[in-house]
Amino acid sequence: MLEVSERASEEIKKQFLEGREGSRSIRILMTDGGWKGPYLVLAFDEPQENDHVFTERGVTFLVEKTLLARVKPIRVDYVEGVLGSGFTLKSELMKGEGFEITSEDICTICG
Repeated sequence: MLEVSERASEEIKKQFLEGREGSRSIRILMTDGGWKGPYLVLAFDEPQENDHVFTERGVTFLVEKTLLARVKPIRVDYVEGVLGSGFTLKSELMKGEGFEITSEDICTICG
């Protein structure tokens, strides 16, 4: 249901958790979207009653149960490329929509 690459967990720990006070749980949530619709993002949060809690590679992730049922499986990775580096979240959210967001799409929009 949730897969986290070793690189993603290392980067989360290094960039966000080392020395952090307060919540150390990472919530995966869906935004309303932009030019290609809704997508998943990461944020710090506290566990809620309706969450599924995962601990993967030493990092605690929170996903609302109804969202998880809609988008599972979720894959979290960390990538580096010509546009920079960052976390990627892949899921079944966009399945059947007939498109996928790629770095080429973003470059085309930016001009």
